[in-house]
Amino acid sequence: MSVEVSNLDHLGLVTGIIDEIGIERKINELIGEKATEKVTVGQVVKGMVLNGLG
Repeated sequence: MSVEVSNLDHLGLVTGIIDEIGIERKINELIGEKATEKVTVGQVVKGMVLNGLG
């Protein structure tokens, strides 16, 4: 039996909560998405939150 331990720190937990409550999806619904976008507004907001906490 092999066990692997990973240190998620607080950013992994915050990312999980953001995904679970659907903040990114809700922002994308409110703002809208364009076919030419490589990164959605929701992804940008999620990245800004994580960057601010990191």
